[in-house]
Amino acid sequence: MQTISYADRIPNNVDLAEDRALNRALERWQPAFLDWWRDTGPEGSANFDVYLRTAVSVDPQGWAHFDYVKMPEYRWGIFLTPFASGATIRFGEHKGQPVWQDVPGEHRANLRRIIVTQGDTEPASVEQQRHLGLTAPSLYDLRNLFQVNVEEGRHLWAMVYLLHRYFGRDGREEAEALLTRRSGDADNPRILGAFNERTPDWLSFFMFTYFTDRDGKFQLAALAESGFEPLARTTKFMLTEEAHHMFVGESGVARVIQRTCEVMKQLGTDDPAKLRAAGVIDLSTIQRYLNFHYSVTIDLFGADQSSNAATFYTSGLKGRFDEGKRDDDHVLKGRTYTIQNVRDGRLVDEEAPLLNALNEVLRDDFIRDSVAGVGRWNRVIEKAGLPFRLEVPHKAFHRKIGTLAQVHVTPDGRVVSEAEWNASAGRWLPGVEDRAFVASLMGRVTEPGKFANWIAPPAVGINRQAVDFEYVRFN
Repeated sequence: MQTISYADRIPNNVDLAEDRALNRALERWQPAFLDWWRDTGPEGSANFDVYLRTAVSVDPQGWAHFDYVKMPEYRWGIFLTPFASGATIRFGEHKGQPVWQDVPGEHRANLRRIIVTQGDTEPASVEQQRHLGLTAPSLYDLRNLFQVNVEEGRHLWAMVYLLHRYFGRDGREEAEALLTRRSGDADNPRILGAFNERTPDWLSFFMFTYFTDRDGKFQLAALAESGFEPLARTTKFMLTEEAHHMFVGESGVARVIQRTCEVMKQLGTDDPAKLRAAGVIDLSTIQRYLNFHYSVTIDLFGADQSSNAATFYTSGLKGRFDEGKRDDDHVLKGRTYTIQNVRDGRLVDEEAPLLNALNEVLRDDFIRDSVAGVGRWNRVIEKAGLPFRLEVPHKAFHRKIGTLAQVHVTPDGRVVSEAEWNASAGRWLPGVEDRAFVASLMGRVTEPGKFANWIAPPAVGINRQAVDFEYVRFN
């Protein structure tokens, strides 16, 4: 077997070349990863030259190196933020003790579970987005899709490094399994439900990268507090790349809204049928897509009360978002948190032990952040002088996990019967006709500086390049 040149193929700051056991493990895993990429990565793109950002170090000069790259030759690196001497655990029963450089035996199974679950989301999103390059609305957007894809691949490498480096044979087996599960596969699906949903069109992609990658932001931020320092340092660096994914989503939806508003003003109408006939996505359809992706994403945070969440926190494995900015004892015993429960078919507020409600705390943090971005979308509509406003649905809307999955709740928070839900769901969630219409707009635009009719150009290009820069070269 050919030996990998770590300096050339895997830029890193973890001394891979000096670790012979890890060297051998990755020599086996890398070819399997490339096979997975060829089988399930961006379809038909192997020979494209793509203007991509590659991380070659953690310093500002090395973090964002731009150049044309063929994606199968992308240098998926492994990076941890710099070591902090004297760092201590900031929460839980080990608060104030030195962070762990190796896996504590009593926490081995839980840490492996956390890392595998996070790692499983990374290849899943690549699989979900496999076909989108065939219908990209511009070279600018095609490049952004590919940037997201290769960085999700790098995030997979980050988790696989931890599994190989710290978990022995179990870790190697889990790393191999990350390449065998498939998004949406009936027999061997991805671990979390949202990562088995289809992403069939670009409006779905933009909503996914806005909402679901935002879940990634909050999960990674919680893991960046971990007392297991290699995990904390790994996820802190991943967060630098996650920000771009959310930018792709937020700006993408904003550009769809902007184009729709332009046509609404040109035609002097808000009639969805007339707007669809003009080839743009009406705002009510955008609202239904928002409702779907938001509700699917908030399920990713898990049950509203979870003994696992309490264990992870108390053990020092997973903290809260912005743990260091919280004004409490960071132990949380005896504290409570308000959650919503279902009593006699009604939603009621109840107090739950805070340690058991940590999933809900993280979900509420996510909701506040999401609402702020939707407010920015509404400013695009407001600037156009139109009265429509997008809204985030109620937390209990369209839930499939936890206590709130027991009831049918409208976007404005009313509990309704199953019959009323079935009769009205088409007004709240994208239906077959909505998806068919959006799909009908999808078609690849390959001329530099040109954009599909249903989306506005961005205000600026990537890395100070012009909007009409040739972001992808087809060969």
